[in-house]
Amino acid sequence: MGSYVPSTEEQRREMLQAIGLSDYRDLYCDVPESMILNRPLDLEEGKSEMEVRNAMAALAAKNTVFKTVLRGAGAYDHYIPSIVKYIPAKEEFLTAYTPYQAEISQGVLQSIFEYQTMIAELTGMDASNASVYDGATAAAEAAAMCRDRKRRVSLISATTHPDVINTVRTYCYGTNDELKVVPMKDGKTDKEALKALLNDGVASFYVQQPNFFGLFEDADELGEIVHAAGAMFVMGCNPIALAIMKTPRDCGADVAVGEGQPLGMPIGFGGPYLGFMATTMKHIRKLPGRIVGETTDHDGNKAYVLSLQAREQHIRREKASSNICSNEALCALTAGLYMATMGPDGMAEVAKQSMAKAHYLEKALCALPGVKVRYDGAFFHEFLLDMPKTAEIEKALMDKGILSGLPVEGGMLWCVTEKVSKETLDEVVSVVKEVLA
Repeated sequence: MGSYVPSTEEQRREMLQAIGLSDYRDLYCDVPESMILNRPLDLEEGKSEMEVRNAMAALAAKNTVFKTVLRGAGAYDHYIPSIVKYIPAKEEFLTAYTPYQAEISQGVLQSIFEYQTMIAELTGMDASNASVYDGATAAAEAAAMCRDRKRRVSLISATTHPDVINTVRTYCYGTNDELKVVPMKDGKTDKEALKALLNDGVASFYVQQPNFFGLFEDADELGEIVHAAGAMFVMGCNPIALAIMKTPRDCGADVAVGEGQPLGMPIGFGGPYLGFMATTMKHIRKLPGRIVGETTDHDGNKAYVLSLQAREQHIRREKASSNICSNEALCALTAGLYMATMGPDGMAEVAKQSMAKAHYLEKALCALPGVKVRYDGAFFHEFLLDMPKTAEIEKALMDKGILSGLPVEGGMLWCVTEKVSKETLDEVVSVVKEVLA
């Protein structure tokens, strides 16, 4: 990599002398000798394009690709229109770099602006950003933006995705703040436990809607409880469910966050995904990252600019509430294209079909002996069943090219999207019935 560093050998020597060193290896004096590579890397000779393509195809062939996915838990298999895949692949968009130079970044800035506008409409909020890496970090960033000098404790419901809880806990550890988990009762947030934990030191409460078990939380009532204690209310939402459910704004939320993966991004090995964040005008200056705005240039033509960003992220990082300085422009473009292509009616249809098919499967599985719903209540497109032989069921469905629900202790967390046909669901029920028999 030395040839890619834009400094001469003499300049590097001067820099080392300035800090009292004679060799760059002295910078690693605290690293154990056994961990330092003192020989050239044993790399093969370069390969031709065809050889590389064949090698990559062989690696890809090792993956198991299921024709049907009935597992959600944070990543959802929705249909992606071809145009949503095609446009972001154009070379002019293939970068997530922050568009600092507005005069030559109008296209990227406009795509971010359109995405932010649609997220604001979807959540009912006044403003959105386009800077967060995934839904879990969006939740952690929301908890951070809600804190002030006196209120440093964050609350989160036990019905939240475990990975989200752990991410928020990690962020709190880094800033020396406290995270408390509000217990659940019958699969939903325990309201009395929430009231008992709220005090003058609590900054915010986060609830996932629908929650990890697929159930709809009593968001309105939770918001009232939180606001009565002077804390801020944060909702983590499934963007597809937002097409038909009450908006976070209507539920009284101060901040709405979530995982944008269902908006046109395929399931991958953890990403790249997209965290969305939106808030009211009252809290807009606490929103991390960047906000693109629309204005006019000196000729009166429409133009796009980076309207708002926290300077502390760049010049006083120790005082910043957030240190996100990149952005998810490519994923935001993909999500914006998905929402624009589907439109409000299309997204609502996806949500309705997913919900209807999930209820169909839940009813059919619960008709089998030994299978029952763990938690009663209205749910979206995920549901948790108590059932035996989960390992056998998972394997039997895999043999049919179907990825089962997520095995959990004593049962399975199932998920259905619009992509799954009634015939496939009937096949799943038949396989499960055979295993249980």
